[in-house]
Order: sequence, then C-alpha cells, then structure tokens
Amino acid sequence: MKVIPVYAIALLALAGLLPLNALAEQSENDLAKVGERIKQTGDQLRQEVKEARARFEAQKAREEAERKREAAERARQQAAEQAARERQRQAALEAQQEKARREAALKAEQAERERQAALAAAQRAAEAQRLRDEQAARERAALALQEARKTGPGGLNDPLRETPKQRAARLLREAKQSVGPRGLEDGL
Repeated sequence: MKVIPVYAIALLALAGLLPLNALAEQSENDLAKVGERIKQTGDQLRQEVKEARARFEAQKAREEAERKREAAERARQQAAEQAARERQRQAALEAQQEKARREAALKAEQAERERQAALAAAQRAAEAQRLRDEQAARERAALALQEARKTGPGGLNDPLRETPKQRAARLLREAKQSVGPRGLEDGL
C-alpha cells in the first residue's frame, strides 16, 4: 500500500472542501490557521493510515496464523486417519495370519489322523495276513500229518522216520525216476 497517493488524495479532498474565494479573502493569519489545520489533518490522516496499515498487517498475520493452524489440523487429522487405516490393515493382516495358522493346524491334525488311521489299517491288514498265514500253515501241517498217517509208521515214504542214509537213497531214486538212468549217468 503506497502512502503518497493516499496523502495526495486526502489533500485534494481537503482543498475541495474549502471554497476558493474564501482562501483569497483570508488574511495571513487565516492562512497560517488553515495551514496548521491542513497539517493537523495530514498528521491525522497519516496516523489513521498507520493504524489502518497496522490493522491490515495484524489481520494478515491472524489470517496466516489461522491458515497455519488449519493446515496443522488437517495434517493431524490426516495422520490420525492414516494411523487408523494402518491399524485396521494390521488387524486385518493379523486376523488373516491367525486364520491361516488355524487352517494349517487343522490340516496338520487331519493329516496326522489320516496317517494314524492308515497305520492302524496297515497293522490290522498285517495282523489279518499273519492270522491267515498261520491258519494256512496249520492247515498244511494238518494235511501233512494226515498224509504221513496214511503211509503208515516206519515206511520208506515216512519222512518222520527216515535216517539220513534212507533219505539220500529215496531222493536218488526219485531223481532217477524223474530224469531216467541215462540222464543221471550224463550228469555224473
């Protein structure tokens, strides 16, 4: 704000208020009074301009302070909102991780149950096979016993009563019968 045009306008306004012919008629004393009055008015105008400028600067400072306060408030609100969003994101992430951990634990438990069930089934199957094998062995032993009883005690075909010499002779005879006498001679 320039002060010089304001003073000029103020002086012109004062000059316009005074009638021109009154200035001519007034004496030197009156001119001194008018000059003094103009000086006082100028001083008063300067004082008012100074006060207006001070009010303007104060208003400008208040507005700047208000803008800074509003900017700080906006920044604080944005930071609070960002922190809230971050907390929500973190909580969602933790919930998701917890869910994944629970699902993994459930899958591991299910896999362990299935492994235990498969192991138990394999053990049951092995036990059943062992029992079948034992039963088959008993049946073969019973058939062998029946067969041995049919041939009678002390016979040449009785494997329970054979001596090593008898057994060797029997095996030789059986081999000769299956191959023939000529095949045995070629092999010896």
